[in-house]
Amino acid sequence: MQFPSGSLTCTNPPCIFPNLQASAGPKPVNQNPIAVNPNNASDVLTAGNDYNCANFQGFYSSSNNGGTWTHTCSPGSKGQGDPIVGYDLKNRAYGGGVQDSSIVVFSSSNNGATWSQLVVVTKPMLGFLADKPWLEIDTNTSSPFANTLYVSATQTASNNNSQITVSHSINSGKTWTTKAVDTEQVFPNEVDQFSDLSIGADGTVYVSWLRCPATSAFQDCGGQVAEILISKSVDHGTTWSTPVVAATPTLVPDVSGCCFYGQLPNTSEPVSNVPSNAVIGSGSSALVYVCFYNWTGSQMQVEVVASSDGGATFGAPVRVATSNTGDEFFQWINLFQTGELGVTWLDRRNDPNNVAYQPYATFSNTQGASFTGNMAMSTVMSNPLNDGFSGTFMGDYRTHVWVGHSIDAVWMDTRTGVSQDEAGGVRQK
Repeated sequence: MQFPSGSLTCTNPPCIFPNLQASAGPKPVNQNPIAVNPNNASDVLTAGNDYNCANFQGFYSSSNNGGTWTHTCSPGSKGQGDPIVGYDLKNRAYGGGVQDSSIVVFSSSNNGATWSQLVVVTKPMLGFLADKPWLEIDTNTSSPFANTLYVSATQTASNNNSQITVSHSINSGKTWTTKAVDTEQVFPNEVDQFSDLSIGADGTVYVSWLRCPATSAFQDCGGQVAEILISKSVDHGTTWSTPVVAATPTLVPDVSGCCFYGQLPNTSEPVSNVPSNAVIGSGSSALVYVCFYNWTGSQMQVEVVASSDGGATFGAPVRVATSNTGDEFFQWINLFQTGELGVTWLDRRNDPNNVAYQPYATFSNTQGASFTGNMAMSTVMSNPLNDGFSGTFMGDYRTHVWVGHSIDAVWMDTRTGVSQDEAGGVRQK
């Protein structure tokens, strides 16, 4: 079986491709990023919070479009999950995550079969924890900063104050420089978390994140109106623009005090709202998109906001799905080189009890003004109660990438009876 970006026949697009399990089990795996080598689409790297590894960070690499997978655990002995993956233009693979309360990165010259010793990207700048990293590598051949590595993270203090930082490396991850994007936010009035990165053709770096007030009855962000913020750097991540509010979604409530950023309805699962972003173009005419969910009071709905002026201003949110039943969550957005948008998420429309989910995808050729079709990337429903933690932790995100005219996606899938890193996708043309 091959990954969707492989040479599979698609006679009447869009085509949904067979699913495959990237992780090996038998213990649970969740929270899944994915990357594909920009020079060779046969090289695929995904990862997860992997409870089969002593340090809770597992990586799964394939050199034949997912026909076979190599499973490795990250170097280091103090892993705390939150894996990140990527490739540069030199065919070098990168992995990383949180270890010993710091963000670390390591590299591979053989597509993840073996890893270098880890390098610390950033230690806790506020003294407690560097958390929720995201890795993005400048693979724009026209960029003056091509092959620069960027890692965003949330810095957390012992008093729960928080701050978003972005670190960059110009020497393949050997050394790093870390800069704060915005000021330290004071708990409980403001909490910063869940960052994502994208890079324009001219090397401009965009970081988006969630800011919310921890003022609910449980002193958390559940049910509160949040801000989706975005900032950019035109000088290699040295300085950052004043953050712009792209959207103000409402987070799903925390009804039982279990879930700081909201509780997935009908479960005890914490549910994050990572504002995934994507960009195409350069300068003040760059098209910038941010994807998130909004709680309507009865349904979690995935939405996209768009900017046509390089992230200076954003339009009204546009919903990507067509169903008015079933919650939508763990969204992700990416762009094809022609400007076509792809959005994926987990969707519960086909379960009348609004518990089990499937991965879905949709596309836009109208710069995010409208979306065509909702396609389930799996016929198998996954039940959060089978996440391996009695329905209390299925991870914080899952993702996808564009490869040619295909979306390669990964998600937490429970068809084996416990959550695993499942892969699939859809070919658009």
